[in-house]
Amino acid sequence: MTKKQLGIFLTVVFVLLAALIVGIVLTDGLYEKDVNIQESMQDAVLHEGDKVYFFGMTVNPGLISAYLVTGIILLFAALVRIFVIPHFKTIPGKFQLVLEEAVGLFDNMAKTNSPHRNNFLGAYIFAAAAYIFVGTLFELVGFPWQSAAGMSVTLPAPLSDINGAISLGCLSYLVILVGGILSNRFRGLGRTLKEFSLPISMSFRLFGALLSGLLVSELVYSYLTLSFVLPVLVGVLFTVMHALVQAYVLATLTALIYGEVTEPYVKKPKQAKKHQSKSEVKA
Repeated sequence: MTKKQLGIFLTVVFVLLAALIVGIVLTDGLYEKDVNIQESMQDAVLHEGDKVYFFGMTVNPGLISAYLVTGIILLFAALVRIFVIPHFKTIPGKFQLVLEEAVGLFDNMAKTNSPHRNNFLGAYIFAAAAYIFVGTLFELVGFPWQSAAGMSVTLPAPLSDINGAISLGCLSYLVILVGGILSNRFRGLGRTLKEFSLPISMSFRLFGALLSGLLVSELVYSYLTLSFVLPVLVGVLFTVMHALVQAYVLATLTALIYGEVTEPYVKKPKQAKKHQSKSEVKA
């Protein structure tokens, strides 16, 4: 970078910072808080003030998000299966290459961690990871919905609702349980039941990780001096990071424990007892 380019870059940065400071100062008197930060964060966790109507019932907005995300994934999968996969080529294009890499990643993860029974496992962890990834990015859309109180609310990520996180954690545990029973019958059942804390740890890991990004964004938005430009960076970075990390973590844990409970039981050979003569014992 030449001195002239460096000077232009520093000038642009200085102008943006000056405009940011001026905007904060000029809008300070116009800024009013509707609720304090404690109420805002409490609603983000418990959803007591932003419940929505769903067929005459009041439910958490995360349920609406879950249905929308599921519909988006199913529609995308149907379109790809009908219009894209039949036209795959020997030399793949960009979109075909992305699909093959994604499928290959989770298929190899299933085969590596569960070499004995992995056909359904690969499909499940791919679907679960896709749901976590798309569902987490869904909150970036800012889809509006009317609450039961008549106010406009933004639909959150489905797994930022504790009920959605528990459902996915229990579903993963059920897949592991069924795989263990089909592979080793009662021994597989016993192996799975020993991991009784697995659905709890999976559920609260998802819920805590995704909710932390939401709470940080709420905290940043609640202060005027931080509410210019910074929330965009914080929201996007937290959301993308959680989408990638949590999708990979759940897929890895599910595949790893599934492989342990589906591993065939092998009887250990009995060791022959060594008979000692009386003279050897006396000696």
